[in-house]
Amino acid sequence: MSLSNRYDFVLLFDVKDGNPNGDPDAGNLPRLDAESGHGLVTDVSLKRKVRNFVGLVKGEQPPYEIYVKEKAILNKTHERAYVAIGAEDALKGDDKKRKGGGDTVGKARDWMCANFFDVRTFGAVMSTGVNCGQVRGPVQLTFARSIDPIIAQEHSITRMAVATEAEAEKQDGDNRTMGRKHTVPYGLYMAHGFVSSFLAKQTGFSEDDLTLFWQALGQMFEHDRSAARGEMSTRGLYVFKHESELGNAPAHALFERIRANKKVDVPRGFADYEVTVDEASLPAGVTLIKMA
Repeated sequence: MSLSNRYDFVLLFDVKDGNPNGDPDAGNLPRLDAESGHGLVTDVSLKRKVRNFVGLVKGEQPPYEIYVKEKAILNKTHERAYVAIGAEDALKGDDKKRKGGGDTVGKARDWMCANFFDVRTFGAVMSTGVNCGQVRGPVQLTFARSIDPIIAQEHSITRMAVATEAEAEKQDGDNRTMGRKHTVPYGLYMAHGFVSSFLAKQTGFSEDDLTLFWQALGQMFEHDRSAARGEMSTRGLYVFKHESELGNAPAHALFERIRANKKVDVPRGFADYEVTVDEASLPAGVTLIKMA
């Protein structure tokens, strides 16, 4: 069943002694707002965790396949779409770029939406190689920003092994490899998100897909553990449901109702914050649902 409501939501999550989203342009340091010192986690990073969760839960089977995933060759997936819709003739020849007319591209785009959860949820540009068009997704996320400025700690780490015999000879058999690890002692992050029912109708994003998406936001960190990320947890998912498809209030006015304030000078856990939710006099036609 297609969506008939607009949704805006706030996601709260935290990290303890880990790197929530390393910046490859800065030696994999935790991402920072250089002016304010607040920590950042990109929307791409959050979507990656949603994709991984859905792929894990649904076993990568249609209609819950994942388009953007590790080791994927996207143009090969586009070719699958053309075969599925009976447009194999467009794949003949060496130059497959932009093959297929408007009707063929439209059918291929619809097939991709029907079979791939992340395409119908987040959208995708699928015009590389065999052209499957472009999809504007109904679900969008902002960067997550830490409530307070964070610090990035650097730790020296030692591995009791080396990679080559030459390294072992240089160390006279000591066989140690030194390295660096960056962590945030503690940070509480907030991200905002939006769900458009109009775009959902275009991609086929359904109520069942939305339920799965909420589940993913609540549980995605539980299945994404690694030594680099430390302890990461969803601490709150607040969903504002609008009665109308156009919406009954501006998103920013709803987001401002969720506040997190530290209770100590140097927070080192979620208990060091107080989260307040202003549910008084919600705009007419808006319902607040706490999912996590």
